[in-house]
Amino acid sequence: QVHLVESGGGLVQAGGSLRLSCVVSGLTFSRYSMGWFRQAPGKEREFVAGISYHGTNTLYADSVNGRFAISRDNAKNTIYLQMNSLKPEDTAVYYCAADSALFKALPRDWDSGMDYWGKGTLLTVSS
Repeated sequence: QVHLVESGGGLVQAGGSLRLSCVVSGLTFSRYSMGWFRQAPGKEREFVAGISYHGTNTLYADSVNGRFAISRDNAKNTIYLQMNSLKPEDTAVYYCAADSALFKALPRDWDSGMDYWGKGTLLTVSS
C-alpha cells in the first residue's frame, strides 16, 4: 500500500521561511517523479513544484519561482519544499504527489493527474 505523508506545515509570518517534508512508502521511490501542490480556501488545487525521479530536473509555478525550492533524497524516500519569503497568498493546504512519469516538463502536465497523493499539511502565512 502506498503512503505519502506530509509534515512541516504551521503558522509563519509573512517574509518568513518554512520547510515541508513528504515521506513516501509502498513504491519504488527512485522511479517516480514527485510534486508539490496546494489548495487555498475556495480555490482549486494548483501545481507548485515538481522534481524528476533522479532529482536533476525541477519545475516551478510562476507564483513561487525564485522563492521555493524542491528537492529529494532517494535514500530517505523523502521530498522537501523549502519555502522562503512567504506571503499571505501562500496560505493553503500543501500536498505531495507521486507519478510514474520520470518528469513532466510543463505545469499543465503536472495538473493533468498524479498517481498517488498525500493528505496534505496546512500552511498559514500571517500578514
